[in-house]
Amino acid sequence: MIHFADETTITVSSGNGGNGCVAFRREAHVPLGGPAGGDGGRGGDVVFEVRRNLRTLVHIRYAKHYRAQSGQDGMGRNKHGADGEDVIIPVPPGTVIKNAETGEALKDFGKSAEGRWVFLRGGNGGWGNVHFKSSVNQAPRNALPGKPGESVELHVELQLMADIGFVGFPNAGKSSLLDRFTNARPKIAPYPFTTKIPNLGVLTIADRDIILADIPGIIEGAHDGAGLGIRFLKHISRTAALAFLIDLSDDKFLDSFRVLLSELAGFSEELVSKPRIVIGTKLDLPETTGRLEELAAALPDERVVGISTFSGEGLESLSRDFLAFVLAAEKPGERDPWTGAAI
Repeated sequence: MIHFADETTITVSSGNGGNGCVAFRREAHVPLGGPAGGDGGRGGDVVFEVRRNLRTLVHIRYAKHYRAQSGQDGMGRNKHGADGEDVIIPVPPGTVIKNAETGEALKDFGKSAEGRWVFLRGGNGGWGNVHFKSSVNQAPRNALPGKPGESVELHVELQLMADIGFVGFPNAGKSSLLDRFTNARPKIAPYPFTTKIPNLGVLTIADRDIILADIPGIIEGAHDGAGLGIRFLKHISRTAALAFLIDLSDDKFLDSFRVLLSELAGFSEELVSKPRIVIGTKLDLPETTGRLEELAAALPDERVVGISTFSGEGLESLSRDFLAFVLAAEKPGERDPWTGAAI
């Protein structure tokens, strides 16, 4: 089994510059040849590169040290040493790179980030003795050493790029909704904590792709370390909106939203302030009759909708709600493509 890798610590080193060369011309027809020592090559850089096909950091989790190639030493006959090759570290979109010692964020590969970033430059190559010839020193025997590269320990963290983040207790129906809307095919079973890793899926509506993230279920006390969900909440910090899924077949359904909101607030006030929708699930079950109305009455300040992933009830309307959230995040003042109303 490949486990989701969302953070790791690595050491990166740029290459050393090559040393300059001390050499002299040695041709038969030039008995007193001048200096001919070439410069050293430049050390390779440390480069991070976004790869859109990557979704985790598992490919760099076990390679703890990335080292660029050092430059080649200069050679006789004014030959320049070869430059060292860069070390390319591929990362998925949403990667945040921090200084491991200070915690300072150095680079955030968000949605609008460029695809390539040179983090450490390699050392410059040293000059060969050809640079030191002068009127008073026709045969210099000195050259410069190459400049050393740099080494830094980094903390690399992945924050998944999603538009709508699903929040809910275990078995609230998040995976079933993702499966119904997309082809993500998450593991689904009628017992808690089926989802051990974040799942992503793409909902296509009105010629738009909307990325949905199913986060492992949260339990009460999660912000103090209980359960699985809080570890992955950073993955929904960039979403346009949050979808709170409430299991209407749970006898404590009226308390669920309050508890979920409290757990999110314990992790990040930013999450609590995001646009959101409350979704009552499992409308097809007999025991949920009348409970959607009770939930809506208990949350008069929230947008509350009901769905059944079994029968499909409410799913078309919900997909439009998701699109409206994304449009509002991208273009404030955008109008709903179905109703024409301002979002």
